[in-house]
Amino acid sequence: MANSKIIDYVSGLEINAGPEETQSVQVFSKILVEDYGYPKSELQTHPQLRVKSHPSDSTGYPIDIAVFEDKGKTNQKLKMIVENKRRTRKDGQTQLELYLKFSEAQIGIWYNGQESLYLRKIEQSGNITFEEIQAIPKYREKLSDIGQYRRKDLKATHNLKAIFQEIRGYLVANATGTTRDEFIAKQMIHLILCKIYDERFTAPNNMVTFRSGNEDSDDEVSSRIKTLFSAVKGKYKDVLDSTDEIEFDGKSLRHIISRIQNFAITETDRDIVSDAFETFIGYSLKGEQGQFFTPTNVIRLMIEIIKPNRNDLVIDPACGSGGFLVETLRNLWKQVEQEGAKYNWNEPALAEEKKEVGIKNIRGIDKDSFLAKVAKSYMAILGDGKGGIYCEDSLENPHNWSTQTQQSISLNKFDIILTNPPFGKNIKVSGKDKLNQYYFGKKHSVDKKGKITSKIMDEGNVSTLFLERALQLLKDGGKLGIILPETYFHAPSQKDVVNFIFKNNNVFAVIDLPHNTFRPYNNAKCIAVFVQKNRPQTNNILMAVAEEMGHNHQGKPIYRFDEEGQLTYNIWDDIEEIYNEIQHNQIGKKYTFYVRVEEVRKQNILVPRYYWDTKQQLMNELAIKKDLTLVSIQELIDEKIISFFDGNGSPKAEFKGTGEIPYIRVKDIVNWQIYTDITALIPIDEYDRLYKKSKVLKPKDILYVRRGSYRIGSVAMVSPSNIKCILTREILVIRLEKKENKYGLTPEYLLYALSHRIPYELSKNKIFIDTTLPNIADRWKEVLIPIINDKVIFEKVKKQCEEIIKHQWDANREIDIFRKENDIAIV
Repeated sequence: MANSKIIDYVSGLEINAGPEETQSVQVFSKILVEDYGYPKSELQTHPQLRVKSHPSDSTGYPIDIAVFEDKGKTNQKLKMIVENKRRTRKDGQTQLELYLKFSEAQIGIWYNGQESLYLRKIEQSGNITFEEIQAIPKYREKLSDIGQYRRKDLKATHNLKAIFQEIRGYLVANATGTTRDEFIAKQMIHLILCKIYDERFTAPNNMVTFRSGNEDSDDEVSSRIKTLFSAVKGKYKDVLDSTDEIEFDGKSLRHIISRIQNFAITETDRDIVSDAFETFIGYSLKGEQGQFFTPTNVIRLMIEIIKPNRNDLVIDPACGSGGFLVETLRNLWKQVEQEGAKYNWNEPALAEEKKEVGIKNIRGIDKDSFLAKVAKSYMAILGDGKGGIYCEDSLENPHNWSTQTQQSISLNKFDIILTNPPFGKNIKVSGKDKLNQYYFGKKHSVDKKGKITSKIMDEGNVSTLFLERALQLLKDGGKLGIILPETYFHAPSQKDVVNFIFKNNNVFAVIDLPHNTFRPYNNAKCIAVFVQKNRPQTNNILMAVAEEMGHNHQGKPIYRFDEEGQLTYNIWDDIEEIYNEIQHNQIGKKYTFYVRVEEVRKQNILVPRYYWDTKQQLMNELAIKKDLTLVSIQELIDEKIISFFDGNGSPKAEFKGTGEIPYIRVKDIVNWQIYTDITALIPIDEYDRLYKKSKVLKPKDILYVRRGSYRIGSVAMVSPSNIKCILTREILVIRLEKKENKYGLTPEYLLYALSHRIPYELSKNKIFIDTTLPNIADRWKEVLIPIINDKVIFEKVKKQCEEIIKHQWDANREIDIFRKENDIAIV
């Protein structure tokens, strides 16, 4: 993003989109304007105002955001200064005090996107001192008026997430006592419930209880909030219990309350509240039990495909913090609002209908008591439906659930299930009675006479058991949308899963989710599959492929490139594009398409990108433009032009680095050459153990990476000095057998053709993920390679490749001779 530009929120000028600007200056500018009411005409960001240290200072100190008392924008009218450098709180304070000392401003603000500090300058008898304050004034407000808010004074905010992020940053760095994320999340739930209660049950002209003035003491604020919380516990008995308390220290409470006291959360858009709420909850989900947020854009897409209506009973049997349930409730509320507009309902009638939907239509289960509490709180914060959340083990026999749960939830009852169950190789389900309920809880075998026997396993896989439980919960004709690891949808060892999904059910949609979907928390590549229980299979299956969905493997925003290949400031979110194509019935536009079910069953692959022909079309266009003929590797095999075999295997770990024979791994295939890693050299005895005559290498053999790496498709040519080595099984050996062939292929040209952009791009749709490891399996044979039609260019490319390989080999030979003659160590 170094060269990216954005439009400055205040000035409207085009500026560089650096981290300080995008994460601090622009964010706080919006907060000042939208939440505190300051007009842009009384703010200055670009060009920056400069504060002089003395009258003859020609440079001065640049101010990130200057706030004036009127439109004059003179130094004498400077009211507040905002510094947004991404330094520590201590450095920020030092900088603020310096700037305040040299300016007429009375208030200084330091904000770096994660933390903030507010200072007031005090001038007495020629001395300047500084005092930390908990809140800054709104436009035309006095410092003494802060915290004196009536209910009708509170306004909605668009910047709640940024404010919550700053609160969390403060708590982690400064709160007294524990700063564990789960503790912070629980306490913030308590305070948000206090805020909502206070807004709902305070008359318009009465002063709110959830407030903190700069003159209030820590004890006064703490006492006020704890008294409020006692009333909240009475209101939200199914969310809170008698042991719940406000445990933040008084100073932390003052900080939190001062940041959100003048906002009306109940009037703020629910999407904004939801996004902000996850600021605290997300950090508390560590994933030991596969607990991760499903991104909201993925949830919205799944809801659009399922299309719940007001009469549907909906459940998430692995509801976690309630993301699917909250978004479903929002979707149903939109339907209620449309009906209300049609019949001209008044506000009380509309609110009553929405509340009824939350109570009657929504159910959730989670075995984690903390997450169940979060889900209840989430529903309470956004509306209602909290009574439909239960803390149970969904996989347990329903007869063992509590009486209350059994009265609300039973098998063969639900119209819709939307869920992202936990997954991970370390999450196992045990218990004979529990596993006996499931097909996937047993090991099935067929004897010679065709008789099937089943034996309960010691441990079951949590993902497949949740798939089965979800189908058990559905009534006939009910619809399931579930996210599962991609390995189930293509691996031969998991074919039972695809067969189970298709058995007696209608698989009507499959979404290929990006590998970054759950990163950085979980590396599993997943698929969302949609099934209608006990209904005939339709002829076509709706499929969609999303290459990216908004963030990279580190969780940071990822941006699109424009047609000229320049990075833009537009978030790369294919999920949103798929949502729009489906919503507007534009199937086939780019990301969505239909696939005949016969083709899916024939291939036994349910991974959408395998059938996505967008890349194939682009590569066909490129081939036409470049005058290329595309030939599949399988054709070359069938015509016996090439042969192939896989690598030898892996030596024992204790022998690596102890011998003289190279062990070649995927990372050693570099720039068409084979790199010898000294730490992987093995002794001759280990070489002899792995050696096979049928796998002896020859000069000009091609090594091709096909499994277990993000470098699948990388190639190298074997030189005379590389023949004696051991290859990992992830590397395939391709050999040109027919020197005289109808395509005119040579080993060097084949190396070039396998490295071409066309096979590289086409391979992407054939590389699947086995849990977390990429694998092209035998699908590498389907890849197309280019044959240049123009004979002159063809011969030129062949000659160039031959010369490059010769130069490489000659250079390597000279290096080896020089090394031996001059006692250079191999490093």
